[in-house]
Amino acid sequence: MATNKRLEKMAETRAKLIAAARHAFAQNGFAATSMDELTAEVGLTRGALYHNFVDKKGLLAAVVAQVDSEMAARAQMAVAKLKLGSAWDKLVAEGVCYMELALDPEIQRIVLLDGPAFLGDPSQWPSQNSCLQATVATLVDLREQGVIKDVDVEAAARLMNGAALNAALWVAASDDPAAVLPKAITAFKHLMSGFLREKDTA
Repeated sequence: MATNKRLEKMAETRAKLIAAARHAFAQNGFAATSMDELTAEVGLTRGALYHNFVDKKGLLAAVVAQVDSEMAARAQMAVAKLKLGSAWDKLVAEGVCYMELALDPEIQRIVLLDGPAFLGDPSQWPSQNSCLQATVATLVDLREQGVIKDVDVEAAARLMNGAALNAALWVAASDDPAAVLPKAITAFKHLMSGFLREKDTA
């Protein structure tokens, strides 16, 4: 029982730190956020932060993982509301929705600007790898159904996800994200259509 309470307390502490950091990183950016102020705000010490996340970058990684995973979930929910018929149309729409989320200020700052700047290559993030595996699974079915060309599904999934991610990064970093987004979406759709068998591109 004592062990369970201790684990619950650790989980609560971790959740508090992530929530506080998420708010601070979105408002002030990673570099300008003070860890002393952040921990004091939730009634914790820097020792609690180091125990749970090792350092400030570790906390950022946890926040990025949370927000990036939410991006994927939000894209899936948005696509579900569209009630598209085919798995291919849903896959393309999810990529488009992911790019559209680059207009969200919180996502822009945390995932698409500070994330790559301080944590490195986004394609190596656990949240991105989860998305990759989901895309691979979808493409395996689509290839078996003859919807897409006979290509290596991992290679195709990496290119597709990479295109959506890099488009989102471009949108977020641009001077006029709202103007760049439609250009990125149009190019993404053209790129994706190249994977379809010829009879499906007419």
